[in-house]
Amino acid sequence: MSDVRHVSEESCALAAELVRRGELIVIPTDTVYGVACDPRNAKAIERIYQIKRRPRFKALQVLMASVDDVDALGLELPAPLNRLAAAFLPGAFSPIAVAREDCTLATVRETPQGERTQGIRIPNSALCLEILRATGPLAASSANRSGDESAQTVREAVEAFGDEVALYLDGGSTRGHISSTVVAADPHERDGISILREGVIPQSTIRRALTVNGGGLGA
Repeated sequence: MSDVRHVSEESCALAAELVRRGELIVIPTDTVYGVACDPRNAKAIERIYQIKRRPRFKALQVLMASVDDVDALGLELPAPLNRLAAAFLPGAFSPIAVAREDCTLATVRETPQGERTQGIRIPNSALCLEILRATGPLAASSANRSGDESAQTVREAVEAFGDEVALYLDGGSTRGHISSTVVAADPHERDGISILREGVIPQSTIRRALTVNGGGLGA
């Protein structure tokens, strides 16, 4: 029987304990529901890929409660992503950070150029931030089987995963089935960025932000 609980101090504490034990949880974000785990636990991360039937070449994001967590995790946001993050976080904006040598996240990927990268996000949701403050940063992906529509309610997430997830936190319906916009720094592009996935925030809005104050964001 799936364990579904409303978001509360008690359920957040339970979620934190389950994550420490290597279990999977489902949480509401400001876009869709996500299945999540300890981002340093390779076995738990593998289970997310298994239950989602997600191709291994598709990376997982790391959700966090504060921009302060970026440095604490051994990550850095290259320009102009650091300036865009100041404009769009918290929110449906997922910049691709660069991992330093001291980064111990098991979700980090290496590019063909040998750079170690990690997509991050700070959700603009009081409930999600409450969960993240209790659990710490989480490796996450949308709560659905790969190729299916992302879960907008906890019921849809339960239908997707059933007892394969230890705890479902119910935060009500999310705004829609559309995920965050993923953006990478790209010095070869005219404005210094590459839109890897267009989501809630249109790429035109992000590119327009690079010209704010006479182009200060793109400096």
